[in-house]
Amino acid sequence: MATTLQLSIVTPEKEVVSDTASIVMAPGSLGEFGVLVNHTPFLTSLNTGIVHYTSEKNQEEQIFVNGGFAEALPDKMTILAESAEKKEHIDKQRAEEAKARAEKRLAEADRENIDEARARAALNRALERLRCCQEY
Repeated sequence: MATTLQLSIVTPEKEVVSDTASIVMAPGSLGEFGVLVNHTPFLTSLNTGIVHYTSEKNQEEQIFVNGGFAEALPDKMTILAESAEKKEHIDKQRAEEAKARAEKRLAEADRENIDEARARAALNRALERLRCCQEY
């Protein structure tokens, strides 16, 4: 009996992850969820956040995902993300700068013609990237 499932994280540009995992945790739109081998099939939307998984070599891995969808099958999990980055590929300084820009836009939102929802989404992406850099 198999103890791992195939994990694939794909963006419109490339495949970010192709690995085997014993467990995958993802930021679902209704809350974080976990998938183990032989999971009941389902499809769900994702929030911006961090996908955690334990590889076959028992290593903890973290991938930043910017929304998308996840499909869980008994032996496979596929994540189709708007964008995704492995923890080691996140440019922390760039994320800090994006956070500062978004905070500045939000502070000026009431005085200028700023799209507040867009600024909040940018801030959330920057914060999640930074959180991914700091975990584990």
